[in-house]
Amino acid sequence: MNIAPVFSILGVLLTILSATMLIPMLVDISLGYQNWFGFASAALISCFVGISLWLTNRSKQELNLGLKEAFLLTNSAWVLSGIFGALPFLFSDLGLSFTDALFESISGITTTGSTILTTIELASPGIILWRALLQWLGGIGIIVMALAILPILSIGGMQLFKTETYEASDNAIPRARQLAGGIFGVYASLTFIWTAMLWLAGMSGFDALIHSMTTLATGGYSSKTASIGAFDSVTIELIIIFGMIAGSLPFAHYLAITRGGWRALINDPQVRWFLVLTILVVFLITVDLGRSGNSWLNSIRLASFNAVSVITGTGYGTANFALWGGFSTTMLLIMMFMGGCAGSTTCGIKMFRLQVLVSTIKVQIVRLLRPHGVVLAYYNKKPVPESVMDAVMGFFYLYILCFVFLSLFLAFTGLDFTTAFSGAATAISNVGPGLGGVIGPNGSFNPLPDMAKWAMCFGMLLGRLELFTVLVMLNPLFWRN
Repeated sequence: MNIAPVFSILGVLLTILSATMLIPMLVDISLGYQNWFGFASAALISCFVGISLWLTNRSKQELNLGLKEAFLLTNSAWVLSGIFGALPFLFSDLGLSFTDALFESISGITTTGSTILTTIELASPGIILWRALLQWLGGIGIIVMALAILPILSIGGMQLFKTETYEASDNAIPRARQLAGGIFGVYASLTFIWTAMLWLAGMSGFDALIHSMTTLATGGYSSKTASIGAFDSVTIELIIIFGMIAGSLPFAHYLAITRGGWRALINDPQVRWFLVLTILVVFLITVDLGRSGNSWLNSIRLASFNAVSVITGTGYGTANFALWGGFSTTMLLIMMFMGGCAGSTTCGIKMFRLQVLVSTIKVQIVRLLRPHGVVLAYYNKKPVPESVMDAVMGFFYLYILCFVFLSLFLAFTGLDFTTAFSGAATAISNVGPGLGGVIGPNGSFNPLPDMAKWAMCFGMLLGRLELFTVLVMLNPLFWRN
């Protein structure tokens, strides 16, 4: 394995991360908060390590990486971003342990949104901004990874989106770099638009920036302990609902729209499935809330915001949906696994995999009725290759298996059934809040034992990196020459 180019690229990424830390540092300096020193120290350490990695490996740098190097780079980039992103939390006046700081950082960079902070308003503006920046950077990282790297690595059926021009595995990094420029422009433009809309809707400029970044990243970190419920504004909730949906659609289509291609977004079957499923869930929860005594307008408001938040894996809240009764709570728990579209900032199983699974089930049923017939599964009016069907089935099976093992481990650490079950679901699906009185929408992950927090950190990375990307490195065959 040629690890020199991997280390070189990791050095560049850490250097960029250290430069990003200067933004919240300047915010705390300008407002007179002492946490600026923690950001300066974290930036210095990250920059030193990053430049050292780059200098010691730059002469050997090759952009054409093989499969093993691409796997190693993808995993290492997310893990190191989580570790070094934790330094500002560790050096702050919040008094966090390394475990808590790492949990907050990995939850941010994976756009999960689970937090160990019990009162967010006590943190300095720099810390609040850093939480949002981690999610914003994680969001664009997820998009580039899903569009450029995972299809080439054939992860979980993502090869369905592989373009003919970039089929070779040694083109993964150039493809990612080519995509990153255009995607970053679209991502930044959408962030600016949503910041302006939230500011005009009544948020302060700082709150509008924080929530626009974490909305489009479908991350859910808020500047308020009560999340979006603290603003109590229908207009703000509507803007954020559309922002969460925008973050859940394939960003490649946005890039195509800037070049005049509107039809790709409209004709994408996973977009249609996502929108129809979201409307159906909102309708069902609205009916359930309405028959429980809520007014219909309030039911629509509560169901729309919180259902979209859970389905997209954003994790914002305007109410404690864990108290909504059996049907709505169960529905939202199931929706934690769904996620949005491939190539978006969302989490979960993803819509295209559900479509392939449904097509596979139809094929099996028809084959039972016509054993000698030739029956094919279709996606977007094209036959689905057997390799894609096998990859999707394998991903679905492994997803459920990892969820079961993570639930059991969390229960082993002493958590009750609801906390362990929903904690595993929210971690592996990168949603944010769980259920119950501890980690529910109004709770915090701070009371959990350290062993549970480490397990959830692994679960968040596992879910964010589409399972196989992480687990393939645990196979001894990966490290053999």
